[in-house]
Amino acid sequence: MNSVVLLPTVLGGSVLVTAASGWAVDLLLRRADARHPETPLWHLLRRCRRALQIVLLAALLRGAYRHTAWPPLQDNAATVGRILSLTLIGAGAWLIVAVSSAAVESGYARYATGTRDPARVRRVRTQVTLMTRVVTVVVAVVAIAAMLLTFPSFRALGTSVLASAGIIGIVAGVAAQSTLGNLFAGFQIAFGDMVRIGDTVVVAGEWGLVEDITLTYLAVRTWDERRITMPVSYFTTRPFENWSRGGAQMTGTAFLHCDHSAPVDLMRDKAHEILHNCPEWDGRGWDLSVTETTPSTIVVRVIVTAKDADDLWTVRCAVREQLIAWLVAKHPDALPRILVDPAPGAETAERVRAATQGTRGA
Repeated sequence: MNSVVLLPTVLGGSVLVTAASGWAVDLLLRRADARHPETPLWHLLRRCRRALQIVLLAALLRGAYRHTAWPPLQDNAATVGRILSLTLIGAGAWLIVAVSSAAVESGYARYATGTRDPARVRRVRTQVTLMTRVVTVVVAVVAIAAMLLTFPSFRALGTSVLASAGIIGIVAGVAAQSTLGNLFAGFQIAFGDMVRIGDTVVVAGEWGLVEDITLTYLAVRTWDERRITMPVSYFTTRPFENWSRGGAQMTGTAFLHCDHSAPVDLMRDKAHEILHNCPEWDGRGWDLSVTETTPSTIVVRVIVTAKDADDLWTVRCAVREQLIAWLVAKHPDALPRILVDPAPGAETAERVRAATQGTRGA
């Protein structure tokens, strides 16, 4: 057959077969998704259509391009074959990652739907995220290695590299000690349940939520929308506060400085009233007591509870603000004051001094 006719036939046939196969697979996945709406697997697998089509097209062209008998193509057959092989390897790696990610996300979605414990859901989410990234890295490394092996020069180089693999491994291990430490720390965090995505933590004096965990770093979003990025090895070598560990319920305090004449009993009744009108208070417990005294003030501590850290902050602020407003309106004398009255006996001493001076003048 004439190469002028054969080339468009091969190209057009490959594209047609690829498009038809992609349409057929997408149709089957849509039908499966309609029959099984309880699982998102089939819907997630539809995102793999592009990768599948590229794999099919590269495979078809890789097997048929030599039969076109087109002179320019025959003269550069090795280069074209290598390009198609590289495309096939890259698209195959993309397809593997996409399919594995869809399967993992589907399993996590079903687990999260059927589990009522938020702590377990966050734990599984952290493990799933890290394992997905591990699979992605492994597939990418294997794909890059397979691509390099398609070049004859790298095949020859591979023999010498393997012969000195021991020395290179030792040197690389020493050079990448910190990186490897973070890598193993990431696995320890994922399966040791030390910290999870969504946990409320206090690290380096900063309060925030764990927003992302990778194999090398952990991102914490603070209350003022800042992001603190820390190596994961920090959480395996140093102490930190995890307020979500063992449940999200928390107990907090609000301190007020008042005058010694403050009506503590009335303040206690008012604090109870404020808490009853505060929707963030979970009703588990509360208390108001004088915990310290100074020469000029007393320290009043209010203990409150809430279902999580965010609500606890709101309750503490509400109690503090409303108690101060109530004292200003009803008991202004209970607020701290700076005493400027003369000391006892000072007025009598002044009169004696004046009388003495008057006697001397006479």
